[in-house]
Amino acid sequence: MIDRRRVSNSFGRQARDYEQHASVQKRVLTGFQELLKDEGLCPRRILDVGAGTGILLRSLRKVYGDACSVGIDLAWGMSRKARENLGADGRTHILTADAENLPFSAASFDLVISTSTFQWLGELDMAFEEVFRVLTPGGLFCFALFGEQTLHELRDSYRSALADHNSVEEDRTHSFFSRGMAASSLQRAGFDGCRVSSRLDVEVHEDVPALLRSLKRIGAGNASPLTPRGLAGKRIMLDMMKRYKDDFGHSSGIPATYEIIYGLGRKAI
Repeated sequence: MIDRRRVSNSFGRQARDYEQHASVQKRVLTGFQELLKDEGLCPRRILDVGAGTGILLRSLRKVYGDACSVGIDLAWGMSRKARENLGADGRTHILTADAENLPFSAASFDLVISTSTFQWLGELDMAFEEVFRVLTPGGLFCFALFGEQTLHELRDSYRSALADHNSVEEDRTHSFFSRGMAASSLQRAGFDGCRVSSRLDVEVHEDVPALLRSLKRIGAGNASPLTPRGLAGKRIMLDMMKRYKDDFGHSSGIPATYEIIYGLGRKAI
C-alpha cells in the first residue's frame, strides 16, 4: 500500500534541492530523450505527467520549440519549483494534478511523457487509461519508471531482518512494478505497437546510511502508511544495515541497483 499524500509531501519538501541530488533520475532522462529522438516526433501539444522541477520540459523546449507543453505533478512544492525554473514563456504551463485523474479533455495532447513517476502509484491501469484518454488518435505515450529490481539489496536486507525479529507483517518496503506488468497495463489501456525494455543502473555509496540520506534528499523516502515501532524499529534498521553490508558490500562501499523500465505505445488512428 502507498500513502500518496506522504509521497506528495515528501517530494514537495525536497523540491528546492531536488536537481542537485537526483543523479539516477538525470541518467534516466538521458536514456529517455534518446528514446524520443529515435521516434522522429514533431508534437504540437505535450503533457509531462510527474514533471517534478521541470527538468525534462526545459530540455524538450530546445527540441520541440514550437510545441505547447503542460507539466503536472502531485506535489505542490514541485509544481512551484517547476514554474520558477521554466519561467513565463506563454507556451509552457504547470499544474498541480493527479496522474490518475488528469484535468484535461479527451484528445488534448499528441505526446504524453513521464519519467520516474509511475512507481509511486498503487497500480498502473488507471494512470495509463487516463493517458490514453487525453491522447489524440495517433498520439504517442512514452514513459520511464523504476522496476522491480530497484533497490533489491535494501529490500532483501530489510525483509531478512524483519523475519529474524518475527515482524514480517510490518514490511514497509516499496513494491515496484515489473516490466511485464508495465507491458500488460499498456495493452489493457488500449495502446498499439507497445514496446517495453529495461536496463540496470548501479550506484555505489559509502555505506547504508549514505544511501538512505541520498534517497531522503530527493524525497524518495518510504511511502508505506505503516510507522516503525520505536526501539524495536531501530533494532531492525541496525540489523538491516549490517546484513546489507555483509551480503552486498565490497571495498568501494555498498551497491544500490536501479532497474529502469522504458515503455511506449500509440493510440490508434
